[in-house]
This record gives sequence, structure tokens and C-alpha cells, in this order.
Amino acid sequence: MSLSFPEKGLPLGGRSLVSDVSLPALVIHNDALEHNLRWMQRYAEQHGLLLAPHGKTTMTPALFQRQLDQGAWGITLATAVQCRAAYAHGVRRLLLANQLVGAPNMALVAELLGDPEVDFHCLVDHPDNVAELGRFFGERGLRLNVMIEVGVPDGRCGCRSAGEAQRLAEAVAAQPALALTGIEGYEGVIHGEDSADDVRDYAERLVAIAVDLLERGLFALERPIVTASGSAWYDLIAEAFDRRDVRERFTGVLRPGCYVVHDHGLYGEAQTAVQARHPDWDAPLRPAMEVWAHVQSLPEPGRAIVALGKRDIASDAMPQPLRRYRPGSTVAEDVSAWRVSKLMDQHAFMDIPGGAALQVGDIIAFGASHPCLTFDKWRQICLVDAELQVIETLPTFF
Repeated sequence: MSLSFPEKGLPLGGRSLVSDVSLPALVIHNDALEHNLRWMQRYAEQHGLLLAPHGKTTMTPALFQRQLDQGAWGITLATAVQCRAAYAHGVRRLLLANQLVGAPNMALVAELLGDPEVDFHCLVDHPDNVAELGRFFGERGLRLNVMIEVGVPDGRCGCRSAGEAQRLAEAVAAQPALALTGIEGYEGVIHGEDSADDVRDYAERLVAIAVDLLERGLFALERPIVTASGSAWYDLIAEAFDRRDVRERFTGVLRPGCYVVHDHGLYGEAQTAVQARHPDWDAPLRPAMEVWAHVQSLPEPGRAIVALGKRDIASDAMPQPLRRYRPGSTVAEDVSAWRVSKLMDQHAFMDIPGGAALQVGDIIAFGASHPCLTFDKWRQICLVDAELQVIETLPTFF
């Protein structure tokens, strides 16, 4: 007898999420997904900006295509291998929001540059990397687009001062195989009591450095790129880029990633802060991602064990129980007052009230915090409609 080896979380013999899917499963609700796609694209356009969503969040080419279909300028990625995966699925404008380091990774990108349709950009923040990139791509007769990353003290990568950025731009200009195409930053590493003001200051510094380098004639583009933004502070970045002097001289690009499915944790809280800064906004982002799993044991009063663990869902914050379903029924019970108190590799410890009408085999829909660290645990995702029917399964490529 021949046995197949199905991935976890796939429909088996039918399309009903509550009857036919092998749980646990990563679920995306199509209505909320479509809303988020349209919302962020419209937001960028209203501010005269382009959108290059960060694909590392989902690494799901079907979602990349839907972002591009909505009008995204390109897709942002975090590694050379991710760029190759996106290219293999039709993405031709690729922004590597990272330094390109190591000859094998450079070779992957060199292959991409052999396609004249590819528009590729990566980051630099150190003269050693600039020299190595110039040598590697020069020996192959290729020209690589690079952007200078501007960082913050005690932050991650990036030049720490305007002077450092200027010297690096001059080093790039001295390399015939490199073209300086813009300035890049990431404000998500900024934390503290005055984070909003600090993000505003950082965005202004990005723009000021871009203007300085433009006036020094150090960019290879007539309208250089200035780009930043995750999914928490995109409004403040947009405000800094949405100025007439910036719009007329630069191509502004936002790069949020998690917005596409949003969440019930970190980015839900961030969106609440965004809404507080803009109380006139309506129809904000909606959580589209959930992980569904079975109750597998009721070992003692007040405790349920669910077949869901760190191998299925992000654990930097505990999963949030949302709704309970009986197998085969689409009738939902709100269980948002219940809590997960402990998460192991394959088990969740869920605290439930006394007298809760819960049975072994019941299905719990969980919200997650931080989509990036949930998606990477799945090779297939169930996209479902409002009737909880699986529309299609979406492969990931982490």
C-alpha cells in the first residue's frame, strides 16, 4: 500500500474548515485580507507614495501577486534566497532590505541581474561591503543598485551620522559597478517613552540626508528613492515623505509587511496607537490570520489542552483564544475571555472558566501576535471565505 505524506493543515476529502481540514491549520480569512490589501495601497497612494510590501512576513507568492495586483511597486525581501523565491514566482522589482554579504549570496543576485526585466536594490552601510560588492559585480560585468541604510544609535544596521552616509556615498561613486539609487531606513528599532517623536525625528533625518546627497550629485537616479516603514509607524513615515519638496525630488516608498494579515497582538496594539493619532480614520486594518486547533484533553477542572504549540504559532506573546466551534458546525461561541497560560512544542495550556461547555474534539480559533513568526511554521495556508469553506491552499517558500 502506498501512503502519501500530506502537509499539516490541509483539507482532506472536502473543503469545510470545520469538517475536512487536518488541524492545526493556519487560516487566512479572504474578506479581511482583501480589505487590508486595498486599505494600505490606498493609504500609500493618498500620500503620493509607492508601496513595496515586505514579503518576509508571509513568503507566500500568491499574496505577493495580490499585492502587486492592487498596485504595489515591488516586493521587499530580507535575504538573497527570498529574492530568488520571489523572482521564481514572477516578481521582477525586488528590494533587499538588507546588506548583501557573502560570495554565494552575491552569486544568487548576479543570476537575477542577468534578466533585463529585473529591478533589484540592496543596502550598504560599510565601506568594506561597498568594496567587495564593487569587485564582485565588476568582475562579472554587472552593475548593482545599492541604497545607503541610515540607522540609529544602539539600533540595528545603518550609518549612524550624515557624515558617515556622505563618505559611504562617495565610496559607492568610486565603484563603477555600483549605482547609488536611494536612502533606506527602518524605524521599527526605535523604542522608548517618546517613540513617536523619535520616529518623526528619524524620518526627518532620513529626508535631510537624502537631500544632502542629492545636492552633492551622488545619486545615480534623477529621482532617488527614499524608503522606510514597517507596519507600526507607517503613518509617521508617510507624513515625513508626503511633503511637496520630497515628492518633487524623490520617489517615496513605504515597506510594511504585517499589515496584509494584521494580528491580534503586537500590530493590533500598534494600530490602536495609529488610530489614536488619527481619530478621523475609519475602517482600519483587520486581523485576517488565525490558527485553528482541536481540544485534545480536559485533564482537570479549569484546564484544557489544545493541540497547538510553538511549532504552529508565534510564541513571543501567547495565542489568544477567539471562538469555539463544534466539529462540523459553523456556529461560533465567543471565548475571548479564555487565556493560554503556557505553550509547549505541540501543546497549549488553556485556562477555561468552571462550567465551560467544552468537549474533547472542539475546535478553537486562535489569534496570534507577530505574523512573521507564525507564517514560517507552515508550508501551506488555508484561504477561507465567509462560510468557512477553503477557497484555495497557498504554499509558502521560507
